[in-house]
Amino acid sequence: MVTNRSYLRCVTCWPMWIMCLTILSFSACHRPGDGNILKIGLSEEPRTLNIWLAGDANSSKVLSQIYQPLYLRDPVTLAFVPWLAAELPTYEPQKRTYTVRLRKAVKWSDGTPLTAEDVVFTGRLIQGFQIPRYASKWRNVEKITALDNHTVAIRIKKPYATFLSGTMMAPIVPAHQWRAIAERAETSQKKLATLLNNEITQPIGSGPFVFQQWQRGNFVYLKKNPLFFASRQTIDGRVLGPYVNGLLFKIYSTTDVAVLALRKGEIDLFWWGIQPGYLEQLNKTPNVKVFQSKKSALYYMGFNTRRAPFNDPVLRQAVATLIDKRFIVQRILQGYGTQMDAVIPPGNIQWYCADVVRHGDGLSRTDRVRQAYQLLSQAGYTWKTPPVGNDGNIQSGEGLQLPDGRPMAAFNLLTPPADYDPHRAMSGMMIQEWLRELGMPVFARPMHFGSLLQKIKSNHDFEAFILGYGRLSLDPDYLRFFFISGNDKPRGWNMSGYRNPEFDRLAVQSESEMNPVQRRHIIYEMQRIISKDVPYLPLYNPGLLEAVRTDRFEGWVPMIDGIGNRWSFCQLKAVENAANTSSEKAKAR
Repeated sequence: MVTNRSYLRCVTCWPMWIMCLTILSFSACHRPGDGNILKIGLSEEPRTLNIWLAGDANSSKVLSQIYQPLYLRDPVTLAFVPWLAAELPTYEPQKRTYTVRLRKAVKWSDGTPLTAEDVVFTGRLIQGFQIPRYASKWRNVEKITALDNHTVAIRIKKPYATFLSGTMMAPIVPAHQWRAIAERAETSQKKLATLLNNEITQPIGSGPFVFQQWQRGNFVYLKKNPLFFASRQTIDGRVLGPYVNGLLFKIYSTTDVAVLALRKGEIDLFWWGIQPGYLEQLNKTPNVKVFQSKKSALYYMGFNTRRAPFNDPVLRQAVATLIDKRFIVQRILQGYGTQMDAVIPPGNIQWYCADVVRHGDGLSRTDRVRQAYQLLSQAGYTWKTPPVGNDGNIQSGEGLQLPDGRPMAAFNLLTPPADYDPHRAMSGMMIQEWLRELGMPVFARPMHFGSLLQKIKSNHDFEAFILGYGRLSLDPDYLRFFFISGNDKPRGWNMSGYRNPEFDRLAVQSESEMNPVQRRHIIYEMQRIISKDVPYLPLYNPGLLEAVRTDRFEGWVPMIDGIGNRWSFCQLKAVENAANTSSEKAKAR
């Protein structure tokens, strides 16, 4: 018979047994000498190990160490680097065919050779199931075939510029694991849903790490892949590892808890951008370093160009003149960001055009008002009380009237709420005050993010808004999507309703231009047109701040969008190992 006291002892001890079992189960993943584990903090639990369902950032972070594409980007130049592929593809214009040759030594993590059939299977899977996030990039592929075990021929329907940056960046999956899954999904009524919802418990990959264990709510553990094709190989001038024995992803509910764990040395990296408010305590913590990276991002003010009053480009230019982007970066972003004038961010060195119109750049507050007043006055706008008096002094403008004599109606500047993004919400408040100086009856209005998108993208029921894209593709084809007339439709990418025949002509041309130099000239001109017409006014690009420990590992590779990239995880070394390597090099000299 179990007494109450015995029962209480069992109940009291049970959580400790659970904890011990957890520690033992995780320890079983290790072998003696496996202290060389990189510990990474994640902000949220990954949602899946199914690569085709992985739309969230944390699932992608884990799976990018397992599944690999044919090509990567060089971290400095952003040029394409053959990865699973052995070389850059060759193109035969007469046949509209690309030939891709694979590395011959690549194996899947279960020892099966990775062949051209895996690439063919992946492409046909994406096309056959119309897998979101990838299908649009394979839409122009007419046929894909394996010429031999290590050569793939891809015939396209028509020339298009994003073959490498889009089509060839898809993760390649093993046919011998996914074929049966695809066949089962084909027989179901909801084929795509069946494929996406298939639970993958043991993903087979070709990356530097392989899946070992996932304890939900606690950690995900990946161990070093002994069959990784690039191990000890020189690719892009870098001798790759990985030199760590595994990656331990730990889940933290708040940034406060994660930053504390980093400061205490419980993790080596918090893989998420941190706010400047944490910098003081991090900078005072020994063995902690903060990296600041540029992002491929765009935070902007958009206008509804379909109707008055913002169908007038002069009014949009006047608004652009009034907005002090430098103030937003210095005061609201606390200096951790970059002023944006072109729609393509400056960190995207291959495509960014510096030669664009910079409305009001460098002007004082009063000169901004004077210039905006002059623009509108020359276009026929009037005021009951103009913002510039007869004596030339600035005063509070009131009663702005449109060129047809009608008073400008009050309008809302829609922003996300402060608890979603304080920077955009605060920017909206500042812009409200600047526009009111000119007599514009504007009200900054924070909205629930879902309702905001519904109002802008679906209903087109707005005058102006502030939104952002936190991670744009490094290929600038999104410029075409954002502003081409054909995308001015409900839920279309052209949210501003911008229509310009010259831009449309260049956009169509940019899609099919195969010469990268010629395409760059076209993309530059597209940026100049947008900066002049201002359907979107680029505001800022927030800096990405990431914190790491320096006492256990070194060798982080900075890159646009941060240090958490494949190059870093393939080059990081334990501090003592890196020191020994440096010592050996010194002796060799």
